[in-house]
Amino acid sequence: MTTQHNAGRAYWSANLRLMAICLVIWALVSYGFGILLRPALSGIPVGGTDLGFWFANQGSILVFLALIFFYAWRMNKLDRAFGVEED
Repeated sequence: MTTQHNAGRAYWSANLRLMAICLVIWALVSYGFGILLRPALSGIPVGGTDLGFWFANQGSILVFLALIFFYAWRMNKLDRAFGVEED
């Protein structure tokens, strides 16, 4: 295999790892906190409601938006590290 091929595989592997981390966080927040752990979080007050309800209605959306910005920021760093950044 050529070094360019190995660099491409390493870049893709790093990208997949980053996507997996973001998806796990997203699933944990939206499904875990909003649905499965909602009864456990119901006693924690946040903005006039409980934390489980907040995650189910607003928190998971805000975390999803934060993950989009984090992914874009991290991919820009990854692109620069592998020399494939855009102008």
